[in-house]
Amino acid sequence: MKHQDVIAIFASLLLAGAIGYVQAQEDTSTEEEGGQPQGITETQDDESEQDASGGEAQTDQDDGEDSTVTPTGPGGRVETGPAGQSPSGGDQPEPPRQGPDAWMESADSWATFNGDLRAQKYSPADQITPENVGELEQAWEYHTGDVADGSDEVPMSVWSATPLFVNDTLYLGTPFYRIIALDPGSGEEKWIFDPEAPLEALTQPNMKGRGVAYWEADEPQAGEACQKMVYVGTMDAKLYGVDADTGERCADFGDNGMVDVNQWNTVNDKWPLSLFQPPTVYNDTLFLGWAGKDWTDAVAPPGTVFALDARTGERKWTFHALPEEVVDRTGTANVWASMSLDPESGLLYIPISSPSPNYYGGERTEELPLATSVTALNTETGEVVWSRQLVHHDIWDYDTVAPPTLVDIEKDGETVPALVQPSKQGFLFVLNRETGEPVYPIEEREVPASDAEGEQASPTQPFVDVPEPVVPDEWPGISRIADIVGLGECSRKAEGLRYEGRFTPPSVEGTLAYPPTTGGSQWGGGAVDPERGVFVINSNSVVQIYRLIPRDEYQQLEQSGETGGYYAQGDTAYGFQLETFLNWAGMPCWKPPYGTLAAYDLSTGERLWNEPFGQVQKHGFYMPESWGSVTIGAPVITRSGLIFIGASMDSRVRAIDLESGEVLWKHLVDAPAVSMPAVYTYEGKQYVTFAVGGNSILLPKVSDQVVSFALPD
Repeated sequence: MKHQDVIAIFASLLLAGAIGYVQAQEDTSTEEEGGQPQGITETQDDESEQDASGGEAQTDQDDGEDSTVTPTGPGGRVETGPAGQSPSGGDQPEPPRQGPDAWMESADSWATFNGDLRAQKYSPADQITPENVGELEQAWEYHTGDVADGSDEVPMSVWSATPLFVNDTLYLGTPFYRIIALDPGSGEEKWIFDPEAPLEALTQPNMKGRGVAYWEADEPQAGEACQKMVYVGTMDAKLYGVDADTGERCADFGDNGMVDVNQWNTVNDKWPLSLFQPPTVYNDTLFLGWAGKDWTDAVAPPGTVFALDARTGERKWTFHALPEEVVDRTGTANVWASMSLDPESGLLYIPISSPSPNYYGGERTEELPLATSVTALNTETGEVVWSRQLVHHDIWDYDTVAPPTLVDIEKDGETVPALVQPSKQGFLFVLNRETGEPVYPIEEREVPASDAEGEQASPTQPFVDVPEPVVPDEWPGISRIADIVGLGECSRKAEGLRYEGRFTPPSVEGTLAYPPTTGGSQWGGGAVDPERGVFVINSNSVVQIYRLIPRDEYQQLEQSGETGGYYAQGDTAYGFQLETFLNWAGMPCWKPPYGTLAAYDLSTGERLWNEPFGQVQKHGFYMPESWGSVTIGAPVITRSGLIFIGASMDSRVRAIDLESGEVLWKHLVDAPAVSMPAVYTYEGKQYVTFAVGGNSILLPKVSDQVVSFALPD
């Protein structure tokens, strides 16, 4: 054996510890990151179901609210609430308001989860440049105190919040659902709001939160409370609204500052509609999706998006993604990721997830055209303007995982109003955002048929060649080092699995899934430089094994106490097992890199560069940079030509040259920064601020750190 092979095996064995831990932590993963709570999970008992769905109080609230239901688009429905207007109330619905809210347009701010409504994750700040970024230093640090490692009664925390800078204040939402207001230049505390919400794992195994949303009146009245508001949601479906200047509850918002969103959870209400993702805010309206308990039930709450009055919390409309006639056999197709919005046209773009059960569709064989789609809604009425399905009859849990990024593209001498929709399956769908038509071709291609009894897999699926997918069409192949260490285990296992390329259906014998539910792309999505027309995105290269388990066999496993990687999928014909493709030592059986960062020229679709991103670290050793790292999070681009990103397993935040992909600066933080940073300018100084929360999918490190970087004075 060559000397370099010995070194590689040593490095791989170190990696095995990290990857093995990641595998073990899949019982603390969630629907958003692509893994699910491990174990054979039972449906909640009647008492806990009643508590989760609001019980009799919910019924009373529903009885007091007038609404009308209107069919809209391909299979969707809109239910109009007391604060909304019926789409059928006249010859034409009221045209959407044009133009952004004024407070969002400051070049110095970071006013929404994605930086702006268009989800561009772009800052015009240019004080920090490729030439001076090496001088970047820590400006201040703050610890929220809201962190748990799972060792006591509070579940482990997973914190993926983007800080907001608006109203001369930095706002944070914690995984314990508190709102913290800080001075953006010093990190000094201004105020804290604590809803005293239960810290219980009702739908997800971890305490989690992606932050807060902000709203202010067009013409705030001096001396009046709640002219500016901050919102935070909880796992038990409560949405709180507080005064942005004081942190006091806004009495006119819902019931003394709280709206119980679960009052609208009236169909298959097995668990609460968890509010981890902050709402999208536009035109005095909050647009709100939700997350749930994935992979457990066949029949689940059907997907909805709510539009609420930003001042009062009254419901304007509810969008339903599934036809009413199928909800007794399926559910979800919800929107758990963030959304984007075109403030000029008033169109809301929603990434709709897959329907339940996620890996067997034999009891939902009807066409569900809005499931696993990107869909454009009229913000005033909730009506579907257009929709494009990205996976037909989804049996891979390929949720539309992130908001589309809206950008105008200069192509063939014309300006095209476009969007870029990332996907778990690795494709980048570039569409005309006004019509949903492809800017670059989408081709329907034949894909393998299912051999599972009762399943009817779609004969074709959409494929995109330009831009080049973020992961290749074929899986990477067997890792030589892992196979040597495993004495051929990886090769033997692969030979017994079904694999016929992308969209190979789950099977009883076991299917090699690439890319699997982990992606491809993940919930952070990409970033765009609208001036250069360059799109940047991080992605994962992971191989997993999907196995359908006939119900009688699953019941035997359940009775024997088997837990690892098994999921009930209700009482359908099949349970399900998921495992990551590893050898006995926990080493990945596939070739690296395990994560990359890539840049694309949107005017041509050309990939400009594609580099391994991040490093795996274990026992003080770092794996080769060429191996990259699985990532959770997203990049941010600045006008000066820099990319700022955390996301990787090695607990570092980085600045990368947009032109070349070269790492120009990196800094060690307390845990993986599984969020996107806020880039803003305050009192003439540019700051890059990360919430550093960690995620057990990547490392057994969690944190409550907020850290801000700036150039020295």
